[in-house]
Amino acid sequence: MYQHYTIFADLLRYPGEDYPEKAALCLSMLKACYPDAVEERRPFVEYINTHTKDEREELYTKTFDVQPICYLDLGYVIFGEDYKRGAFLLHMQGEQQLAENNCGTDLPDNISNMLVLYTKTKNQALLNELAVKILIPGVEKMIAEFAQARVDLKVKVLKKLHRAIIQEELNKGNVYRNVFVALLHVLKKDFEGISFEKVLNPAIDLQHHKSFFGKQSVNVDVNHLISKQSLNNEVNNLFNNYKLD
Repeated sequence: MYQHYTIFADLLRYPGEDYPEKAALCLSMLKACYPDAVEERRPFVEYINTHTKDEREELYTKTFDVQPICYLDLGYVIFGEDYKRGAFLLHMQGEQQLAENNCGTDLPDNISNMLVLYTKTKNQALLNELAVKILIPGVEKMIAEFAQARVDLKVKVLKKLHRAIIQEELNKGNVYRNVFVALLHVLKKDFEGISFEKVLNPAIDLQHHKSFFGKQSVNVDVNHLISKQSLNNEVNNLFNNYKLD
């Protein structure tokens, strides 16, 4: 029932040769199942269809890799540099392994890997809580980063620091915002009526870590996680196992 999330997952990965076909497939899916999100999605499809492969790749790199407007790792989006991000990242590694979801060179909390997880696991309690506590507030934060005032401020700071050449035209009306807005609409529709405590301030309570994402979650040694040093060591090992650009 969540196969449509693979379409969004593909569009939030580096563009391949079939990127225009995937963009069109997403638009068709929205027309059939989420018509209220169609108009929000259309500018992205139009951009993909009217620009070259090199231009599509440049836009993706500019948006998410070089001087990124926002980050795609949801644990970082939600928790920042807080050690709770490390706990969440390790937990998601366990869940991804349990579901046999190959994360490739991206981290387990990368939004594309998180979306594909929805097609790999039968743990509905996990998916409900991930949607309400992580995905929905995370996507909302990502959308906020595309606000023109924030983008202009980032450009101003980067120019002042002389950190890199700024290609401002790629920051004006960035169409990846439309992808996130459409995804947010789908998530809210699919998980309408699902609620948890602390929805507006998601955080991992380490003392209840084993049940944080439902009883079927992979087991975690709580006492071991409480040690920030040991947690940092585990997280560093995890990062070293992935290719980080």
